[in-house]
Amino acid sequence: MGKKIVIVGGGISGLSTALFLNRAGVAVKVLESRQEPGGNLLTTNVSGYQIEHGPNSTMQKPGREDDALGRIMDIVGLTPMVANSEANKRFIVRNHKLAALPSSPLSFITTKAFSVRAKLRLLWEPFIGPADHEESIAQFVERRLGREFLDYAIDPFVSGVYAGNTHNLSVQAATAKIYALEKNHGSLIRGAIFGRQKNISGMPKGRLISFAKGMGELPQAISRFLPAGSILTGTKVVRLKQQKNRWLVYWESKGGSAGIEEADQVVLSTPASQTAKILEETSLGASRLLQTIQYPPILSIAMGYSQNSVAHPLDGFGFLVPRCEKIRTLGSLFSSTLFPNRAPEGKILLTNFIGGATDLAVEQTGDRELAAEVANNLSSLLGIDTSPEFVQATRYREAIPQYTLGHLQKIEAIDQAMANHKGLHLRCNYSGGISVGDCVRNGELLAEKILS
Repeated sequence: MGKKIVIVGGGISGLSTALFLNRAGVAVKVLESRQEPGGNLLTTNVSGYQIEHGPNSTMQKPGREDDALGRIMDIVGLTPMVANSEANKRFIVRNHKLAALPSSPLSFITTKAFSVRAKLRLLWEPFIGPADHEESIAQFVERRLGREFLDYAIDPFVSGVYAGNTHNLSVQAATAKIYALEKNHGSLIRGAIFGRQKNISGMPKGRLISFAKGMGELPQAISRFLPAGSILTGTKVVRLKQQKNRWLVYWESKGGSAGIEEADQVVLSTPASQTAKILEETSLGASRLLQTIQYPPILSIAMGYSQNSVAHPLDGFGFLVPRCEKIRTLGSLFSSTLFPNRAPEGKILLTNFIGGATDLAVEQTGDRELAAEVANNLSSLLGIDTSPEFVQATRYREAIPQYTLGHLQKIEAIDQAMANHKGLHLRCNYSGGISVGDCVRNGELLAEKILS
């Protein structure tokens, strides 16, 4: 085609866009500020423990249309590793003890995760009409399902996915599948039945996957597949300038050098705050709107223990902690249960999270102090009688974009502000979904738009 596309940001959104464009014969150049591409998809191996610094797994969706992740894996020759079947079992904390969430109608009847009153409350759900205004997740779920279901099902789920606050997040933007059940069927239960959903929680369908060497394998495989010289790392974009029908992308390296990339079209695939800075001269309106998208801080803490020191069988995906339980840890993934070779022989690996939109104070608390608090929570909940033998913390001051009330309108306003800048595109997880699978699919859709 003779075109050149510059992509700013080498996370999974930018890399996916680059790969699909490259497959169509378009020359791409990826500018990444870090020393290696992949963004938060980073895996390291320390003392035999395989540490995920970002997402620990992703859902591969069924169906040809949605499975862009499968298409990328086919292109780069990457074989996924499907999670252990025990990953289907998930726990929440109730009364400071782990309770398994129901996975079938029968288990819902017998589960101790919800009271008899909460179960009976669900019988009333099909008779509740829709709201006439945008609601938060908390407002929506409490109206339709009751407070207990909010506290012990949806709140921990939202904490685990978004590290968010259900009272601030928009049900339409953050949990669109749940909202769609009411919109399309008038009821979550009817929607679950007629829409053939597995459950009424809006949990995604598909298979849970990672890779033999961790999630970091995905960006590494894409990077190797792209032509040599396509990715320039350690490079920070500082300015954009439109010159007739072309774009000039000004960058600086950490080594002190600088340069300009000329392009027919530009994709900004960076977090909202970074994108806002890049757009200050080009679109002040879009820049100001992007600055208002919130990203709470999170600390991910990997902890290794001797298998003999843990009383709980760790027979599941992990556990989530409802905020009403007043336990600071957000949740824990049983990493060495989910996939093989995540810990040395005779050891187990737990990946724990603390912080988020309901606990901004983690910014003022040191890693060691937070790790000690998490270890104390684990000892109580899992019956661990020793301190962790291995600890490694990864801090994100801006972790996950929050799809708060008014988010869809904000994204629409950003799109309108960008409409006059032909050949300039925004593509990152502050719109269209935050999961790895969503980012890959959205990158594919943008590539198709550029090609058309």
